[in-house]
Amino acid sequence: MEKQQFNTSYDVFSDTSELKAEDAELLTTARKTTGNAYAPYSGFNVAASARLKNGRIVSGTNQENASFPAGICAERVLLSAVSAVYPDERIDTIAISYKGDMDNSNKPLAPCGICRQALVEYEIRFNQPIRLILGGMEGEIFVFSSAGSLLPFAFSKTDLEDNTM
Repeated sequence: MEKQQFNTSYDVFSDTSELKAEDAELLTTARKTTGNAYAPYSGFNVAASARLKNGRIVSGTNQENASFPAGICAERVLLSAVSAVYPDERIDTIAISYKGDMDNSNKPLAPCGICRQALVEYEIRFNQPIRLILGGMEGEIFVFSSAGSLLPFAFSKTDLEDNTM
């Protein structure tokens, strides 16, 4: 038996004043955009804002539905919007923020598993990492150099190709 280990590193900032101006702007946009979420069932508003390589900022929010599996997370709404409006444009950085009815939103939260997979697929599609900025409405902020660092054993196209006859 051989034991292996996976490690990831990320930067921790105490608040937006420590971020580069463009990162602070992107997180501020995500924080403001949480108000556009449609979350009448959970009361948990999430927004994701991306800075594209062309400098444009695009945002997405979670969209719930009374038929709970039919809802979609902010990160996948964002990726769909970017793909539809700017199909050939690469994403440089995504900031994700949230605000809950009962929560004071003072710590970073990471994307769910499905969204992590979708983010990694986007990185693979464009052969480029996407920086992630994670933060609530206040408090610490985590910055990851790649979405892939949140999902080290992501399923990919090569897994499908390696298992076909």
